[in-house]
Amino acid sequence: MKLVVGLGNPGRKYLNTRHNVGFAVIELLQRRWKLGESKQQFQAFTDECQQSDERVMLLRPQTMMNLSGASVLAARDFYKVPHERILVLTDDFALPLGKLRIRPQGTAGGQKGLADILRRLGSEQIPRLRIGVGPLPPGWEAADFVLSKFTAAEQPEIEIQIERAADAVEHWLAKDLATIMAKFNPTMP
Repeated sequence: MKLVVGLGNPGRKYLNTRHNVGFAVIELLQRRWKLGESKQQFQAFTDECQQSDERVMLLRPQTMMNLSGASVLAARDFYKVPHERILVLTDDFALPLGKLRIRPQGTAGGQKGLADILRRLGSEQIPRLRIGVGPLPPGWEAADFVLSKFTAAEQPEIEIQIERAADAVEHWLAKDLATIMAKFNPTMP
């Protein structure tokens, strides 16, 4: 099994905020794959299906973002999913809007939901797809910024980026991580 974890905060209050782009990607995959009603288990909404000859679980933790690790740990332990077969989708205000960055491992880089996952799983060897929602405007607190909604001017760009992130997940299901990184990561000048 491969486990695709979209991070966000539950509840209408957080709908369409920068912090919830991980949820948005999962919801797009649910529509693409014509999945039915999500189940509630592991303190999350989950969907199981078969894609690209892989058994896949989509997981949206329903804890608050900073406690996402409890949900991921429960699903990992139940299905005995190796860390390299988990992909975490998260926002990143250090990346410009419209950029994706896929990495096989590393620190949380200040993202508290990812930090909780890495801490609870006891490893930084967890692949992640960071979705750019930045940059952080001058004078803004990071927490206020990630909990803000996209502006009307940003909306078309984030919709394209969510599509690209869903494409990246589908490629990850069928190909190795290095191939996906070469295709979707931004090129450096």
